Amino acid sequence: MDTAMNASASSSPAASYLPDFSLSPAQFAARLGRADAPLVLDVRRLPRFTASLQLLPTAQYCAPEDVQAFAARQPPREVLVYCVYGHEVSHDAAATLRAAGWDARYLVEGLEGGQPEVDSADLLAELKAHNLLRVTKRPDFGVDGLNPSRWITRERPKIDRIACPWLVRRFIDAQAVFFYVPKPEVFDEAAKRQAIPYDIPGAPLEHDGALCSFDTFLRAFGLHMPALDLLARIVRGADTDQLDLAAQSAGLLAVSLGFSRLYPTDDHAMLDAMMPVYDALYAWCSDRVAATDERHNWNP
Repeated sequence: MDTAMNASASSSPAASYLPDFSLSPAQFAARLGRADAPLVLDVRRLPRFTASLQLLPTAQYCAPEDVQAFAARQPPREVLVYCVYGHEVSHDAAATLRAAGWDARYLVEGLEGGQPEVDSADLLAELKAHNLLRVTKRPDFGVDGLNPSRWITRERPKIDRIACPWLVRRFIDAQAVFFYVPKPEVFDEAAKRQAIPYDIPGAPLEHDGALCSFDTFLRAFGLHMPALDLLARIVRGADTDQLDLAAQSAGLLAVSLGFSRLYPTDDHAMLDAMMPVYDALYAWCSDRVAATDERHNWNP
């Protein structure tokens, strides 16, 4: 099967379209915001990767010629690979990974949504109908697709300082590292640990007027998505004591304070415990904006 894939990948890009090993933009979007999301591997050739200002959410970079070595360094897992247009570069990478035992797929459109005058008009129209979520590269924040980003904030997190790490790990950088330290030590420790401060006055990502830090992360990384916008409103309401912003804000506040009581001395344990809470809340937000949310109206 992998031999056939390599044979197809060597033909024209349009002819090498392999549905069995592909993932559509809509299918990829459905996997975001989940603990079981696949590893995302950017396999664009280095000049195209370097010149680009964007990544797919949580993407790590691996040059095409390094894919085989990458696969050999770690246990096989589910992975989505993408290149510029979703043609032979990502097809070959997926074939290499599959030959090494990985559950590999490639993104149909690539990062650019297919290639005019190469892909069929029907495919281009189908791809254009889906708004592929992209992340803005921010080397100033350590988000470049090359190395794990590092973040630091004050200890004893409640809402924003949990919501922001969830957003980063699920939509920006799955390998991100977070530190919680006493408030007076944040900036000194940031310099020592080469970490970016957030959610503290004077940090590059903090509250901005009526917006909380979760909002500023969305804006900084160009994450425009209805489900995330809804989640941001819920977080903002809970974090800034504006519980009328969303009916769910009061519930998020109560759950966050409850988890803070359960984990009074271990901030990372609280973060780990709260990640599934935000996964579930994001799943509900996705259903709500799609008008597929379930109404619970059973009467005894």
